[in-house]
Amino acid sequence: MKKFAFALFASAAMPVAALAQETPADPAAEERGEPNNDDFHNVIYVSAAGVDRVDIIAGTSVLTGIALQRESAGQVGDILDSLPGVDASGFSPGASRPILRGFGGDRVRVLNDGIGTLDASGASDDHGVAADPLIAERIEVLRGPAVLLYGSQAIGGAVNVVTKRIPPAVPDEAIHIDALAGIDTATDLREGGLSFDLPLGNSVAFHADVSYRESGNIDVPGFVNSAFVREDLLADAAEEEEEGEFAEAEELRELAEQSGEVPQTFAETWSAGTGIAFFSGESNFGVSFGYYDTLYGVPASPFGGHHHEEGEGGGEEEEEEGEELISIGLQQYRIDARGQLDLGNGFFDSVQGRFGWSDYTHTEFEGDEVGTVFDVEGMEGRLELVQSRRGGWGGSVGTQYSFVDFVATGAEAYIPPNEVGTFALFTLQELDFDRFEVEAGARFETTSIDAVTLGQDRSFDTFSASVGGGFMLFDDLRLGVNLSHTERAPTAAELFSDGPHIATQQFEVGNAALVTESSFGAEAYARGEVGEVKIAASLYRNWFSDFIYLQDTGTEEDELPVFNYLQQDADQWGFETQITFPLVEHGTFSLLGDVRASYTQVDLDDGTNAPRIPPLNLFGALEARWAHFDLRGEVEWYDEATRVAPFETTTDSFAMVNASLAWHPFEGAENLTVIAQVDNIFDAEGRRHTSFTKDFVPLPGRNFRITVRTSL
Repeated sequence: MKKFAFALFASAAMPVAALAQETPADPAAEERGEPNNDDFHNVIYVSAAGVDRVDIIAGTSVLTGIALQRESAGQVGDILDSLPGVDASGFSPGASRPILRGFGGDRVRVLNDGIGTLDASGASDDHGVAADPLIAERIEVLRGPAVLLYGSQAIGGAVNVVTKRIPPAVPDEAIHIDALAGIDTATDLREGGLSFDLPLGNSVAFHADVSYRESGNIDVPGFVNSAFVREDLLADAAEEEEEGEFAEAEELRELAEQSGEVPQTFAETWSAGTGIAFFSGESNFGVSFGYYDTLYGVPASPFGGHHHEEGEGGGEEEEEEGEELISIGLQQYRIDARGQLDLGNGFFDSVQGRFGWSDYTHTEFEGDEVGTVFDVEGMEGRLELVQSRRGGWGGSVGTQYSFVDFVATGAEAYIPPNEVGTFALFTLQELDFDRFEVEAGARFETTSIDAVTLGQDRSFDTFSASVGGGFMLFDDLRLGVNLSHTERAPTAAELFSDGPHIATQQFEVGNAALVTESSFGAEAYARGEVGEVKIAASLYRNWFSDFIYLQDTGTEEDELPVFNYLQQDADQWGFETQITFPLVEHGTFSLLGDVRASYTQVDLDDGTNAPRIPPLNLFGALEARWAHFDLRGEVEWYDEATRVAPFETTTDSFAMVNASLAWHPFEGAENLTVIAQVDNIFDAEGRRHTSFTKDFVPLPGRNFRITVRTSL
């Protein structure tokens, strides 16, 4: 713990990082005299460190304003899954992590204002993400060279939840209030969030926020279990009946016929936080404290039956606990610091830093009894020197340190206690030659993983680099190519897991012999505008050496399916695109089209497919805007998933049709937006192929929803 205390002290002494800027979402709309409805108003926001300093030629996807309100959900993965190349792990409404280009877990970094969430969400899909979307100003999906600012493990990319918990500027009004409230029918949702910002003199800003969200079990249009599971359950029921076990047969048939509502999919979350920031010219310093608390149900596998073996008096006794309901409660206390020190007009413009500390507890309940407890104490700090822009050259260099102390206790502590420390050096540079632009990033990272109780200590040195070039073909359309080499150290879960995990109904087995995962990648893209048509398209290919994945072995232990962490070479390719275009423009009325598509494929070297890779996804929308109304209709279609890993079930194709009407009676600094929407109008059955629970947790059925957001 001495090295942890030293790192905590050193990082706390860092000046903080993040540039504040005031940017409308659609400046062109203002120039045309149209309402700026893509953003709530000219929000002051703190962008992910680095994103606002360089052009990010690989692009970012940003969800803000009305779009963020329309997609609001309890977990960040469910909010983003309509964006091209983004899916959700969808374990349950209380636990859903983003999946980028088919990759999830620790291949995607989830950030709170540029610093990791410091939770256990990357260790398993049933673990919720400790980030509250109700207080988010915007959510950014980052790809390309800039991702190396945040970690070599972010092969898929990074997701940054941007808040105002540390005030980005001194408000120019006596008090500023933001509020959001919503209800729905498919989950009996009740949610609300409130925040306020006020100046304490000319150079000090204060912020406070609170939010609450409660939802019940989700309503579904048909059977809870998939056709494959129902067929299996009915076959088991027939066998039980042949053996004279009529009660057991009836229970299996009832389970097969279960419909209308998915048990154990409730969730209740609340959070609170406060922050203060001090400003002096171009320098600033701020700190915040936050608390996050959630309790959510874990849907039971239809093949339930979880057993413990107890040997007393030399005998073995099996106690079946399959009837017990599983839920997870997690709490996080978090302290953050952010700041910037102006260095004048030298080679470096400023020094910036960012620090986060977290005390996180995750408890898995078996009925009313405490099962397994995960305690995570961690910190992360980063220090960057931002270069002054000289001609067409700009960028930054920096260092990052993190330390995580992970302890799992209980009968099902399948991951042993471990300490993980990382230290990194990184740089991101940009050269702008008028119509041609080059961006390059590099990161060296050393990682140590100490499994204390096992007496094992692994260390890894990784180097990642990326370079991209873009050419401005027209005034606003850029074509380019990115090349990358990434290396990722195995995680403690991948190395040392060994035991039953009750929440996921899996027996997970790690592999202490895993080596560094590496890849070479290439991406071609087109991004920008041709007239009034906006284009964002990418075609990518990655060649992996020693790709790490979790594979169902087809065997059982403790009456649970055994999943092993394995490693072999793999190839990935895919594409994602979004095109938005005007169809009709007449006075204050406009009709806009929005078309999106994404696909990815991962082939392992032995000729099999990687598990849980999302299928082809197509999306189309029409949005009519006039006066103070936006009427939007959407169709989202997922292809059937038949390219599956061994022992993995397929999923059928499905389409969701959605409609929403947004009313924003005022424009400007004081604003109100009311959205009435219907999701899944035709009550279609859909299952996420990326989800471990897809065979017994379908997506919600028809859902009527109303949300109100105001800013005063």
